[in-house]
Amino acid sequence: AVISSWKDAWVSGTVHGKYSDFVQVPEHGCLTDRRNRAFACDPEKVLENIWAIGGERGWYGSNWLWRIRGFLDKLVGGVGLRRGRTNRDHLEPGDALDFWRVLLADPEKKRLLLYAEMKLPGEAWLEFRITPSENGGVLHQIATFRPNGLSGRLYWYAVLPFHFIVFGKMIKQIIAYRPE
Repeated sequence: AVISSWKDAWVSGTVHGKYSDFVQVPEHGCLTDRRNRAFACDPEKVLENIWAIGGERGWYGSNWLWRIRGFLDKLVGGVGLRRGRTNRDHLEPGDALDFWRVLLADPEKKRLLLYAEMKLPGEAWLEFRITPSENGGVLHQIATFRPNGLSGRLYWYAVLPFHFIVFGKMIKQIIAYRPE
């Protein structure tokens, strides 16, 4: 028999810097919504907006659609959107972020990777990356979905029109948002 308790079952949720490059979202068998948008402001300002996403700040537009998605998730036994953020000031791997889980939060490499904990016919990831340049940079926003069978594919194509609204507005607002 193995004797164990919650006290010795601690696992660090942090990914050491040298390993963060190896945290990748699957590609094969996945459907993606990729958006790239150049910006001409300080990349750190855009990064601050990414790090403030969710919770009280919301998802930079179309929050009513996110709330509907959260409500539907609750109806089928999911965590819903009301969970908020584990910490409102910063993000770390393992943190809850509404119905997402933070897999990677690397401010030095300007990368945030979230994993969906909502009820889905498949698995979903949402990633934000910034590629700095001389005049600002490029924000990369990638939604990836690995469907489970036909129901997963039907789900993806059913929500795709909403992606145009939600993700299109989100990437613009992440760049443009300035706290009051």
